[in-house]
Amino acid sequence: MAKKRIIRDRRPRLRLVVGILTLLSIAMAVIMVTTAFRMRDDLTESIDFDQLRLDMQADSARASEILRPEPRDTSARIALDGMPPGGHRLPVDRTIRLGREFADLNPIHIATARRMGISPLMSDDDAWFPTRPIVKVETCQNYYIDRLTHSLPYLVPEAANLLNDIGIAFRDSLAARGGGAYRIKATSLLRTDATIRRLRRRNVNATTNSAHRYGTTFDISYSNFICDSDTLPRTAEDLKLLLAEVLRDMRSKGRCWVKHERKQACFHITVRQ
Repeated sequence: MAKKRIIRDRRPRLRLVVGILTLLSIAMAVIMVTTAFRMRDDLTESIDFDQLRLDMQADSARASEILRPEPRDTSARIALDGMPPGGHRLPVDRTIRLGREFADLNPIHIATARRMGISPLMSDDDAWFPTRPIVKVETCQNYYIDRLTHSLPYLVPEAANLLNDIGIAFRDSLAARGGGAYRIKATSLLRTDATIRRLRRRNVNATTNSAHRYGTTFDISYSNFICDSDTLPRTAEDLKLLLAEVLRDMRSKGRCWVKHERKQACFHITVRQ
């Protein structure tokens, strides 16, 4: 009986404690809410909404100026990997017969490539360790390097210089005959045994005994040129004949061998000196 009285006597005290804690919680919540509203009012009073609106309008105007497209300037356009429609004719030698003029067969290319070039490479990684120096060949103002899927962008220095000289001579000849913003396009350079295997999966007629293996040989397309501006379009046929004139001159000076490749639509070129 005494134990039950003790428990009964403690209940009012527990109710009192719970009540006090509840009141404290409510008071703290009221204080926090009141403080939040005061801070909001103070922040609102400190903001100059008129100035804020003016600032937002100024930012919007600056953004519109940045995003506004530039006036169309056809004299400095991104290079077009292809030929624009139409084309003004060029004064070129139309009597040249490409098959007869450029008939240096593969054995001639191979003999010179072996004399001047590197030892053939087994894999793409072997390009880091050639038997003689090679240089990386990259797109520049004189020529364009195509997206290479079956070769690497490397040549021996003599071949790289020849490619650059062909590009310069082509552009100079074009300017001398009326102008036009075009560059030659190299489509194949150094091949390794690995790249040749990949190529043969696509073209079973591709030879494994290629002068491209020696870093002395490259291909230049005669069906497609890089157009840097279409303000003065030229025809692909005229540009092909103009390139042929340049290569004929280089070949006559003993700088290269040239084979006209009909199926691949390119000139197969091996440096000689």
